[in-house]
Amino acid sequence: MRMILVIEDNEMNRDMLNRRLKRRGFNVLLATNGREGIEAAKARYPDLILMDLSLPEMDGWEATRILKATPDLAEIPILVLTAHATVSDRERAFEAGCDDFETKPVLFDHLLKKMELLLDRKAVLL
Repeated sequence: MRMILVIEDNEMNRDMLNRRLKRRGFNVLLATNGREGIEAAKARYPDLILMDLSLPEMDGWEATRILKATPDLAEIPILVLTAHATVSDRERAFEAGCDDFETKPVLFDHLLKKMELLLDRKAVLL
C-alpha cells in the first residue's frame, strides 16, 4: 500500500486529506510543520509528500529544499498544496524542488490524478 506524507498545519485540511486518502487505500502519515515532515520522511520514507507552503517553524519552501537535498529522500515526489496561488509562488515552489503544484481549495479527484502521475513516474525511475 502506498504511503503519503501530508505536511499541513491546518487541522481541517489535514483531517480531510487523511480521511479521503485512507478511503482510497493509501497509508497516511501526518505532520504539522516542516521540521516534523522532514523527520517523518526520514523515519518512514513515504511514496509521495503533499506539502503545504505556509507552515509554522519551517515553511514548505525550506522543507522542500532540505528534502530534495537529502540523497535518500530526493526521489520522493513532492506535490505542493497551497493557497499561495500567484505565478511567483508557483515559480518559487518549483525552484525549491517541488514536482507539482496544486492550489487550495483542493479538487480531490484532480489531486488524485496528479498524485498517480507522480507515483507512476517514481515507479518508472526506480
